[in-house]
Amino acid sequence: MVMGSLGTVVDRGLEGVVVGATELSSVDGDAGRLAYRGFDIADLAADASFEEVCYLLLFGQLPSAYQLEDLRVRLAANRTLPKPIVAWMESLPKDAQPMSVLRTMVSGLALFAPHLEDGAHASNPRAAIALIAKTPSIVAAWSRIRRGLQPIEPLPHLSTAANFLYMRSGRAPIVEAERALDTYLVLLADHSSNASTFAARVTASTRADIYGAATTAIATLEGDLHGGAPAKVMKMLLEIGSPEAAEAYVGALLERGERVMGMGHREYKVRDPRAVHLEAMAKSLAEASGSKWYAIARALENAAVVKLAKAKPGKPLHANVEFYTAPTLYALGLSPDEFGCAFACGRMAGWTAHVLEQLHDNRLIRPQIAYAGPPPAPWVPIERRGRPANRKSSAGSAAAGG
Repeated sequence: MVMGSLGTVVDRGLEGVVVGATELSSVDGDAGRLAYRGFDIADLAADASFEEVCYLLLFGQLPSAYQLEDLRVRLAANRTLPKPIVAWMESLPKDAQPMSVLRTMVSGLALFAPHLEDGAHASNPRAAIALIAKTPSIVAAWSRIRRGLQPIEPLPHLSTAANFLYMRSGRAPIVEAERALDTYLVLLADHSSNASTFAARVTASTRADIYGAATTAIATLEGDLHGGAPAKVMKMLLEIGSPEAAEAYVGALLERGERVMGMGHREYKVRDPRAVHLEAMAKSLAEASGSKWYAIARALENAAVVKLAKAKPGKPLHANVEFYTAPTLYALGLSPDEFGCAFACGRMAGWTAHVLEQLHDNRLIRPQIAYAGPPPAPWVPIERRGRPANRKSSAGSAAAGG
């Protein structure tokens, strides 16, 4: 918290500022609790499928058997991508970043979506289901295209998680892999007013359609301080190489004044409740596949907790959802630059639900910002202005500002 001009209190990052209300999810950072529409994340991670969570977020209640089957059918019917979208991806540079491709293609989906008489797209559950269904298809298709492979069509009888893994590899996933990814999607489906969700709601508040809001959310998610963190965690695990090297690695990292990525969270003062379930999934996958990454991650967290407690006494830092995302997704065959895309596949359910909630009782989100520039100054005609002290520097600054 800082003071702006005229004594205005400025809460940088809007930390602690309540900007609205939602029925979708609640976060209790002190107790380490997350709930979707009142259902604790521990119960949902243990018992609910991603499709059930999608229904819960979009329609406000857990589905009956009939309602769940109907949603599965609707998702299956929407997974196939428009042929021009696939052709567009096939024309892109193969080194294009997956998150950039996803952002562009989600925006492009609006071109093929049903629209109203005035050309606007309806922002409704039908559009939300289409986005939830097509987002994993885009990610899987680009994964194959950039490797020089042909995209694979989805199979109607497979779940969202199983289809994603099948469309990437061409092989039906093992039970442990499908379960791990399904749990991951459940855990990432929503998280109150995080940066990308808030960005989506701001966009929706202008009455932009659901495709524009989803594109805004993906662009926001791309940053290292949001969806980009798991890739940084995986970079650490790759550099460590073995559990025995974790303690020395953390010590060297802290000596250089660098962060241990995946440790600590803006909201949670205790261990992120989602990390518990992701750790279990990472461990299960390691046991099923022989992957070493869970063991390294576990050693890294142990070392980080001890050393960070000494470096920052009174400020405990624990693993967040991003920490065990890395070994989980890597064991499933995803490359680190695809981790943010997997995040988006789960969070699309929450984003679209928040957009619909925003539009249900909409008011343009237009916060104030404190002016901190120079005081009022008289206008000086150009012929009376002095030459800059360093013309080269001035020109360089102008160019950079563009």
